[in-house]
Amino acid sequence: MSDDTKDQTRDAAPAKSPGRPSTFTQEIADFICESLMEGHSLRSICAADDMPNKGTVFRWLAANKEFSDQYARAREAQADCLFDDILEIADDGRNDRYVDDEGVARTDYDVIARSKLRVDARKWMAAKLRPRVYGDKLAIGGADDLPPIKTMTDEELDAAIAKAAAAANGNHE
Repeated sequence: MSDDTKDQTRDAAPAKSPGRPSTFTQEIADFICESLMEGHSLRSICAADDMPNKGTVFRWLAANKEFSDQYARAREAQADCLFDDILEIADDGRNDRYVDDEGVARTDYDVIARSKLRVDARKWMAAKLRPRVYGDKLAIGGADDLPPIKTMTDEELDAAIAKAAAAANGNHE
């Protein structure tokens, strides 16, 4: 191949596409967080060609405290969005019943089961994103045949520990 042909080949090569962004910008961070707050998953946000991939976002989160804090707040807001979705799904009964070919109204249990799955998935995710608000509350107490667990002041606790230590050493008070 002559030098002229090499130059023509090099000149004819297509321009390199810009690709996914890998440099942090506040504009991209804001878009990611706003999308999360609207209920979109990070996976769906990063699927767009003009968005960074998930690995890049996770590197940005590790390297940038402000973005990490903003992201955490967006995830908390996402839990509130999921809660709203739960109410909409639960209240929407439009497809729960249908009329079959003979004109008989029937219940579509598959649609109801799918709605339940959608609600349960959102409840689980909301509980993980904001456990204090949407998580299960744990009640800690004694067994049914025992009195409830009693709270003690620091002084009462110190006295109980001293009494137990004395009993362990053979000094019964």
